[in-house]
Amino acid sequence: MIFSLFSEDTKFYTLFVIVATSVLAIFIIWRIFIPVRARIFNRSLIAFFSLAALTAGGYEIREAYVNSIPTVSEQDFVLDEYQPYRENTKAAKLDESSTLRLEGDLPKMDGATALYPLYAAFAQAVYPKKQYNQFDSEVMASTTPEAYKNLMDGSVDVIFAAGPSEQQLEEAKSKGVELKLTPIGREAFVFFVNASNPVKGLSTEQILSIYEGKITNWQEVGGRDEKIRAFQRPENSGSQTMLEKIMANKKIMTPPMDDVVGGMGGIIERTANYKNYDNAIGYSFLFFATEMVNNGNIRLLEVNGVMPEKRTIVNKEYPFAAEFYAVTTGSKNPNVPRLIEWILSEQGQSLVEKTGYTPVAATNTNE
Repeated sequence: MIFSLFSEDTKFYTLFVIVATSVLAIFIIWRIFIPVRARIFNRSLIAFFSLAALTAGGYEIREAYVNSIPTVSEQDFVLDEYQPYRENTKAAKLDESSTLRLEGDLPKMDGATALYPLYAAFAQAVYPKKQYNQFDSEVMASTTPEAYKNLMDGSVDVIFAAGPSEQQLEEAKSKGVELKLTPIGREAFVFFVNASNPVKGLSTEQILSIYEGKITNWQEVGGRDEKIRAFQRPENSGSQTMLEKIMANKKIMTPPMDDVVGGMGGIIERTANYKNYDNAIGYSFLFFATEMVNNGNIRLLEVNGVMPEKRTIVNKEYPFAAEFYAVTTGSKNPNVPRLIEWILSEQGQSLVEKTGYTPVAATNTNE
């Protein structure tokens, strides 16, 4: 019981302790009130303890195996490496001095995790040289749901993210906030599998059927006879919102879930991060999947025979490509429109491309 209190696997060990305690209580009652040979009783007790030990040991071995499987989540990389003005920062740099330099009234930025390297590069080009703490500064690093919340609450002036979900639009409406979306780049929405999966690509219809729960075995799409583990992302995240838009009016199946210990000792359930099982499928955006995670254990899937890459995004061959935005709500900061105008300039769009995304200018000239 003491061990279970300090274990992260509260759900299993709580049940384990209840069952073990109940069985031990039966043994005590048996020993006191029912005549039985000591040897039979002792052997039964040893058998019970052996079974309990095997159960706990088997569970721990299984958990060790599951935990050894790589996970793809937005916490798989260190954002500090992209911090503006940090020594040896990975944030992209201009080849010449910026045409816009701000010294005061700096617009407070926030945004999706995968876009932090981009707006950190914007800040490095335009903002004064100093330290920008990711949690409390003019250049914050959040998640899409948190960034939209901060924007609607007036905590930040501009966020960089995928388009809002229906729930986020409703929340903005209820708060009397109008979201202005300015496209600043395009990105591919990609699906990936374990590198050992023989399936190299899927059609749009097959992807929709998998996430609708109609296709449940890889054998149905040319793979091995294995059940498909179709992972999803948390509600209102940029990638989950994109999946919902792709699915349109189709109902998305219930995703795999993780049991997480709540702060008050309770159990809450959340959508599980992608776990790279042999039979798993997950999704994200191209830059995140290839640059920020850079996980050689996963492989991107072709969609309708087209690989997600810059060329197919520009010429619009790849079917799942979407714009991402600088989102504002009418901030009174006079430098917000100046910043966005600069982001759409040749210099700003060059940083979009250098970071690893597709500039909106490139797709516009290709139309």
